[in-house]
Amino acid sequence: MPDLIIRLPDDFHVHLRQGPAMAAYAARSAAHFGRFLVMPNVVPPPVSGAGVSDYRDSVRRAIAASGHGAVPLASFKLVPGMGRDAVLGCAAAGAVAGKYYPAGATTNSSDGVPEPGAVAEELRAMEDAGLVLSIHGEDPDSPILEREAAFLPVVDGIVGGYPRLRIVLEHLSTVAAVDAVLDWPDRVAATVTAHHLSFTIDDLAGGGLDSGFFCKPLLKTARDREALVAAAVSGSPRFFFGSDSAPHPPAAKAAGAAGSYSAPVAMSLLAAAFEEAGALDRLEGFVSGAGARFYGLETNGGRLALRREPWVVPAIIDGVASLAAGRTLSWAASRA
Repeated sequence: MPDLIIRLPDDFHVHLRQGPAMAAYAARSAAHFGRFLVMPNVVPPPVSGAGVSDYRDSVRRAIAASGHGAVPLASFKLVPGMGRDAVLGCAAAGAVAGKYYPAGATTNSSDGVPEPGAVAEELRAMEDAGLVLSIHGEDPDSPILEREAAFLPVVDGIVGGYPRLRIVLEHLSTVAAVDAVLDWPDRVAATVTAHHLSFTIDDLAGGGLDSGFFCKPLLKTARDREALVAAAVSGSPRFFFGSDSAPHPPAAKAAGAAGSYSAPVAMSLLAAAFEEAGALDRLEGFVSGAGARFYGLETNGGRLALRREPWVVPAIIDGVASLAAGRTLSWAASRA
């Protein structure tokens, strides 16, 4: 019998890429998640209603081929000059969020936003359409360990300048970001990843360099991890799960590509982190409840089973370098 059965969870931040490889990544996420918000940093990016529909349809086909029932949630990339009509077209096509990438902050973000004023018209349109603004909160011009903290004043300006806009600050990694979210109004929430809840910079570079742990924002200190865990297990509706699962082929990871393929291990890591914190009873709220409520969605109908069953993470999963490769995890997950 499973040690824990929870409502089928959501992943409010996942990268499925594009092309033939997408099928495996979509199937992997659909195995554990009933719904996932797909990030738009593909080439070319979805920046119109037609682009949103085309990319979502490709994801739907990949999910259908997996044999699992799962729902992809669409997003669009916020690009300077796209204009109000394009934003409203993305909303009409079913996008639930627009993604703000600071220019140069991460993979495929060279066409991102240089500063909020460059997308003022688009942010007003998002406000009017009731869309969520999803923010990659890093200043690419700051030292890498300081990039999240350096970007918080930018987010603060957006929060104050657009009083009806719902905002999600993605993949928190620091005490400062947790504190900032709690200081902002209730219309601001945040996602937290399994890897930021489970690991620190010592896992990345404490001994030999392990590129599987290299992601943006970078893993931080034990104190930062403790703050993230405290936020995740608090039961606050302001914090919910987004994996930021980001697959890269082994050669790309070895060459320094940022992003951790966490989809195969995310629920195992989360169960362990919540158990360690004495809060297994709050895991379901974090992964299956809070995010759905923030996005105004019904909770999923299925169930996920979690078992205390040790397993060793393979080095390569779905043809890409896996997060936590070679480590023994204490929990296993499967649809109930």
